[in-house]
Amino acid sequence: MIAPGVGPGMDRLDPAGLYELAPDVPALDAPVLVQALDGFVDAGSATSLARTQILDRLPSQVVAVFDHDQLHDYRARRPAMLFAGDHWESYDAPQLALHLVTDETGVPFLLLAGPEPDAQWERFVAAVQQLVEHFGVRLTIGLNAIPMALPHTRPVGVIAHSRDKELIKGYEPWVGTVQVPASAGHLLEHRLAEAGHASAGFAVHVPQYVSQADFPAAAVVLLREVGTLAGLTLPLADLEFAAARTREAIDEQVAGSPEVAAVVAALEAQYDAFVAGRGKGLTADDGSLLEDGELPSADELGAELERFLAERTDP
Repeated sequence: MIAPGVGPGMDRLDPAGLYELAPDVPALDAPVLVQALDGFVDAGSATSLARTQILDRLPSQVVAVFDHDQLHDYRARRPAMLFAGDHWESYDAPQLALHLVTDETGVPFLLLAGPEPDAQWERFVAAVQQLVEHFGVRLTIGLNAIPMALPHTRPVGVIAHSRDKELIKGYEPWVGTVQVPASAGHLLEHRLAEAGHASAGFAVHVPQYVSQADFPAAAVVLLREVGTLAGLTLPLADLEFAAARTREAIDEQVAGSPEVAAVVAALEAQYDAFVAGRGKGLTADDGSLLEDGELPSADELGAELERFLAERTDP
């Protein structure tokens, strides 16, 4: 059983039966846990690309598997099946699991990957907290990517967030108070912080006009930020190559459309004016950067996240 939590009803939640630990899991020395769930806003597929890069390029093993039948809405997100001529050949069963991964220098860390639960969020969070305590996790880091009215020709921005200000020291807030749709990953970060566990997250900015396609440059930034905060060496070469090719393709398409080129030029001018204003003390009382009409306001950002979720269609 876990220690009593701090959220509503947390003391009554029992994660028993929600996951199964693998046998013979090696002892870990205060690892970092990276949370990269599917299902919430993932503009440019940045979180998905980062997660895939980790699992494809680094040694890993599954150390805990969640009971997906308790968490997944199969009619809302139907798994794929392969029909071959006259019979069902295979079923792509969803898996929500905790992976033990080794970085490029041999440092172990944990990766929580798979579909975001459709149900039992609080019980799921209690289960992850139990795993955090079981493995002695020293820090949990969540990944997100959000669409923003920014040009692809400028550096990918990032929003860092945490209750512990030391973890995000040096990062400038982009927005003040804003209400956005909840996610299981954000609830996990919130509940862990309430329980006294170190937790943080990064949300990279993806240009709105490419947010429905893969944007590897944002995945590169996510992995760099995680590596810096967690002290991990993560593979970047493949994504950096893909980011360069994607940039060339976008530039080619923009050059072929005067209308699109004009929009990008306007976004560049807005972005440059916004960045220039940073050095002039243009901040609000809450410490966030003043938009002054140059970048989306907090309310506009929340509305954009709502729109992105409503329009998102999974392949």
